[in-house]
Amino acid sequence: MLRPAQTQFMTHTTSLTGSHLRTYQTLFQHPVSHNLAWRDVHGLFRELGEVATEPNGNLKVTRNGQALTLHMTRDKDVSTTDELMTLRQFIERSEPAAPAAGGSEPAPPQTAHWLLVINHHKARIYRSTEASAVPQQISPHAPEDSFRSAPSSKDFARGKEKPDPNSFFKPVAAGLNGAGKILIFGSGTGRGSEMDQFVHWLKQHHPLLAHRIVGTEVIDEHHLTEAQQLAKAREFYAKHRLS
Repeated sequence: MLRPAQTQFMTHTTSLTGSHLRTYQTLFQHPVSHNLAWRDVHGLFRELGEVATEPNGNLKVTRNGQALTLHMTRDKDVSTTDELMTLRQFIERSEPAAPAAGGSEPAPPQTAHWLLVINHHKARIYRSTEASAVPQQISPHAPEDSFRSAPSSKDFARGKEKPDPNSFFKPVAAGLNGAGKILIFGSGTGRGSEMDQFVHWLKQHHPLLAHRIVGTEVIDEHHLTEAQQLAKAREFYAKHRLS
C-alpha cells in the first residue's frame, strides 16, 4: 500500500500538540496499536509536511527531501503491522536534523543527546532533550504465559512476578538504535529498579549500544514533570560537556 519517493519540506515532530501528538504517540507505541485511523494519519502528515491528491486518488506526502505514496484503501484503520512500520520509518527518515551547538551545521547522529525514562509501567525515549521533545512510548507486553519464575516461590505472590525482560527490553533497545549519547532516568534501586535491570540486560545482549550510555540517575517521577525531567537531562549533558 505504501511506496517511498523524493521531494522537499521542513517540520519537526517536537512541535506536535493535541490530536496530532496523540496520533504520533499511537503510531510509535509498543505493543503496536490496531486502532489507528487513516484519517488521523492523514491529518498528522498534513501537519508534518505537504499532502497532495494524485489523479488516481492516491495521496503523496512530501517532507524534508522524502516522499511517501498512500494508496487508496477502503479500510478505516491501518490494518497491518507492515503498513504501520512503513509510516514510522517515513517519519524517522524525514525528521530534520538538529543543529549542532554553536553552529548552523546539523549535528552528526553520534553526537545526539538522547534520554530514556524507564520504569515497570513504560519506557519513554526522547531523541532530543529540548523542552518540546516528543517521546516514543513503549509499554511492557506481558501475556499470561510470559511470566518468568521467581528465585523462590516465597519471594513473590502470584501476580507480582515480572514478565520475560525480552518482551519489554528488546523493543526499548530497538528504539535506541541511532542514538549518540544515552542518559537513563529510572526509579527504585536493585531488584526494584527497571533501569538497573535494563542496563544489565543491555550489556549482555547489546554491548555496543550499552557503551553509548553516559549516565544513569534515580529520579522521583511523581514529583518531576516531563519538562523538569528534560531540563534535568540538559543540565547533565551541559555539566559533563558531552558532545
